[in-house]
Amino acid sequence: MAMKGLILTPNNTSFDCYVDASHAGEWNHTNAENDPTTACSRSGYVITYHNCPLLWALKMQTEIALSSMEAEYIVLSQSLQEVIPLMALIKEAKNYGLDITSHKVKVHCRLFEDNTGAIELAKVPKMRPRTKHLNLKYHHFREHVRCGIISIHAVTTNQQIADIFMKPLNQSLFVQHRKRIVGW
Repeated sequence: MAMKGLILTPNNTSFDCYVDASHAGEWNHTNAENDPTTACSRSGYVITYHNCPLLWALKMQTEIALSSMEAEYIVLSQSLQEVIPLMALIKEAKNYGLDITSHKVKVHCRLFEDNTGAIELAKVPKMRPRTKHLNLKYHHFREHVRCGIISIHAVTTNQQIADIFMKPLNQSLFVQHRKRIVGW
């Protein structure tokens, strides 16, 4: 197979962010007693600007999530800690008159999540007894959601391109996600 790089096909969208988590994805009952890090979840996300990939990551979460919703919410927060400063940078460049794009695009981020609990927690600004520990650490982006700067959308597993980092995929789904990320 010939070597290929990134094939970029810009469009008129601003930022898109696809996130996924694997709750306790490394848990192994044989050594869990001696290695508590096996209970940590994995986070994966892809951030694009004008449909061109800017940043993608796969990493272990640094704390143990108590549910799959919490693991998903943690990666949602982690990814937005990357997106929000990028959005501010683009806005500032536009304010100073830098022509960074040929399109007049509103700086906005669409975040795609496949866990309904994480979506509701991100959109609805109320605390529940089981989520109050998330209040300070992970709710930093809620004001951006309230103001409409970030919109959160449900996405099916077949459209969740962050799944490429999180689980084994059949060949056709792997190729579909790879094409959406790198263009081939």
